[in-house]
Amino acid sequence: MDPQLINYVAVVVCAVLSMIVGGLWYSPVLFGKQWIKLMGFSEQDVEKMKKQPMGKLYFGGFIASLVLAYVLAHVVSIFGAETWQEGAVTGFWMWLGFVATKTLGGVLWEGKKLDLYLLNVAYDLVMFLLMGAILAVWA
Repeated sequence: MDPQLINYVAVVVCAVLSMIVGGLWYSPVLFGKQWIKLMGFSEQDVEKMKKQPMGKLYFGGFIASLVLAYVLAHVVSIFGAETWQEGAVTGFWMWLGFVATKTLGGVLWEGKKLDLYLLNVAYDLVMFLLMGAILAVWA
């Protein structure tokens, strides 16, 4: 696929959206308290994390989201998705085939909690659906 056919504005919008939705998802407004509990963090752990410089972490997360959106833009194009529904379906299959299956290893082999896996993988599903939809209609 010709990289010039990628809508780079849509890719950046998807990466920014990922950060916004992630911020909400893991905030006390939605699932932040549940995530903290499932991670086994104490109040002291949370206070310690709040004092750390978060810039590098957010920057790294943004770069990862940018790469994900860029690759998904290629996949959406290759699949020929042109409507938001087709884009969301493409995002779903990428999530199911690569994210949901690969991250399940944390539960199977590393002893991580199933509830934590479900919370995290649900966020990934939401993002893949949204990104796929946006990238399909904004191509």
